[in-house]
Amino acid sequence: MKSKRAHILLPQDLVKEIDSIVGPRGRSAFLVETARDAVRRTKLLRFLENDAPSGQDKDQSEPTDSAARWVRQLRRESDARLTPRKPRAKK
Repeated sequence: MKSKRAHILLPQDLVKEIDSIVGPRGRSAFLVETARDAVRRTKLLRFLENDAPSGQDKDQSEPTDSAARWVRQLRRESDARLTPRKPRAKK
């Protein structure tokens, strides 16, 4: 992934705290991870606060008769597989 250099001003006490946790060589990685977490959290909160349905506006559910037909077919296949077969006659 490409990176872009950004000039960001941080309070000196915050820089000292970050450095005490990750060291001066780990500062950028720490800030990237923290920013990604904040972006994910913000997106999730916006999604949860939104009243609109998560899919498209139109109903995307399939008709119930096709779902029922599919379940019946699965049950028939399962029954056929589990039904004991008659033993073969020995030659």
